[in-house]
Amino acid sequence: MAGALESIKEWPKATKNYIQELQNEMRKVTWPSAKQVRATTGVVIVTVFAFAAYFQVVDTILNRTIVRIYNVLAK
Repeated sequence: MAGALESIKEWPKATKNYIQELQNEMRKVTWPSAKQVRATTGVVIVTVFAFAAYFQVVDTILNRTIVRIYNVLAK
């Protein structure tokens, strides 16, 4: 019971230390420029649409193949 009480008393100090360490680490972060963010966002959008188109083509081919196989076996 005493151990739990001590850990509760240490909580504010531990929280303060965590926040200080977090602030120190955030100062070390190198943030991208607005130009870099726009460029990488464009790449992500183009990639998402390319994958969507690819999966649409694959889905259509698989769907037609399965329907043809089903029709042949259903006769």
